[in-house]
Parts: sequence; structure tokens; C-alpha cells
Amino acid sequence: QVQVVESGGGLVQPGGSLRLSCAASGIMFSSYTMGWYRQVPGKQRELVARITSGESTNYADSVKGRFTISRDNAKKLVYLQMNSLKPEDTAVYVCNAVPPLSRPGYWGQGTQVTVSS
Repeated sequence: QVQVVESGGGLVQPGGSLRLSCAASGIMFSSYTMGWYRQVPGKQRELVARITSGESTNYADSVKGRFTISRDNAKKLVYLQMNSLKPEDTAVYVCNAVPPLSRPGYWGQGTQVTVSS
């Protein structure tokens, strides 16, 4: 079975940092593009960061320079290091895994990140 499970969310003050982790099992992890999305109630899900099997990355303009996505293929983990957090970063952060050839992928349940003083 496939599992995509996020962890590391929480409450942080503006300017603070969090590191999210996503553990993916049941897939050939190293061949998958892994991504982080965020969702707030009533708004469209937004791509935050993505890392390909070749470790190319891209980021939403709103997080570029503050967030870093990385992966550890041996551990089947993808990380999102979030620095200089802003209140507008508050969202449920969801991990997804997309196989080669853009076949349907897998989604985690999400982890809540709240940035507030």
C-alpha cells in the first residue's frame, strides 16, 4: 500500500522556522517528483515547492528564498525547510508524490502550519 504522511507542522511566530517532513512508502520514491502544496479554507490549493527525481526544484514566488525543498531517497523522505515565516504562510501543508509520465499520484493528509504572534 502507498502511504504519504506529513509531519512537523505547528505554531510558530512570524520570522520563525519550521521543517516539514513527508514520508512516502509503497512507491519507487527516487523516480517520483515530490511536492508540497498548501491549502487554506475557501481558497485554491497552491503549489509551494517541487523537487523532481533529478533534484531540480521550483518554488512559488511567494516562498522563493525563504523555503527549501530537499529529498533523501534512501529514507524516502522529502523536506520543506521554512524560514522567515509570515502569517500568510498559515495553511495546511500537503505532500504529494507524482510518478513518471505524469500518471496520477498520491496525496498525504496534510499538516497544519500556523504563523501567528
